[in-house]
Amino acid sequence: MAKIGFVGLGQMGNAMARNLMKAGHDLHVFDISQSAVDAMVDVGATAAKTAKDAAIGSDVVFSILPVGAIVEQAVFGADGIAMGLSKDAIFVDMSTILPDETRAIGGRLAGMGLTMVEAPVGRTSDHAIAGTVTFMVGGDAADIERITPYLNAMGEAITHCGPLGAGGIVKLVNNYISSVSNLVTAEGMALGLAAGVDQDVLVDVISKTPAGRGHIGTSWPARALVDDPSPTFQLDLARKDIGLALSAAAAVKVPMATGSVAREIYSIASAAGRGGDDWTTGIYRTVKSLAAI
Repeated sequence: MAKIGFVGLGQMGNAMARNLMKAGHDLHVFDISQSAVDAMVDVGATAAKTAKDAAIGSDVVFSILPVGAIVEQAVFGADGIAMGLSKDAIFVDMSTILPDETRAIGGRLAGMGLTMVEAPVGRTSDHAIAGTVTFMVGGDAADIERITPYLNAMGEAITHCGPLGAGGIVKLVNNYISSVSNLVTAEGMALGLAAGVDQDVLVDVISKTPAGRGHIGTSWPARALVDDPSPTFQLDLARKDIGLALSAAAAVKVPMATGSVAREIYSIASAAGRGGDDWTTGIYRTVKSLAAI
């Protein structure tokens, strides 16, 4: 059993802290919300008066907080985590913040002889309750190995993404793709509904294609991810279909902002001579080229 400090008892933090307790660990918890702390005390946690108090004597201190400025304050502010963390302990931030903020906090802690790992959390509060969240971890491999048993008590998948900051990048990439896909899905579904198609019919068809199943596990492995331009479906045909969908949407007055931007990028790809390439490889090559990668 380890002594664990836990700072941040919001919807995710509360559930994850409880799973650490279920695994038999001694939790010392802090949050600016006294009611959140009291709820954890009711199930066996010890209340800490400050973040520093939660860190004193702990083997590991976890934080999960809303934004980078709050993480920095919790670590370095008056009575912050850094004031109570021992040189043998590890600070693990599970917040979703900018990678540069994570690296800055880690660098400052290193200058004090203290150790930090980042472990941004994937999935939802329901998964946090079930103990099935995922972690995108950044930091030194030996430090990550030390905290793995605690992460396993809260989740089911741990990916070492690279040095400090890499976990945050992977989390942002994942959430960006998911969030934008959510919007373009809503746009497409709205077009179908406005044109008179039954929602169940749309779902039945889309769920069987990369549009519903996701490209990273369907169309990309055999082409874009191995940089193979030989077409299974030509980029220019995809560009044509986007244009047709936009015309159909205009006829029924459905806004398709995502598709309008996409058509421009497909046009750039076509103008660069990639119109005959596979649509996945051609677009991936184009965006990497625009980003000078």
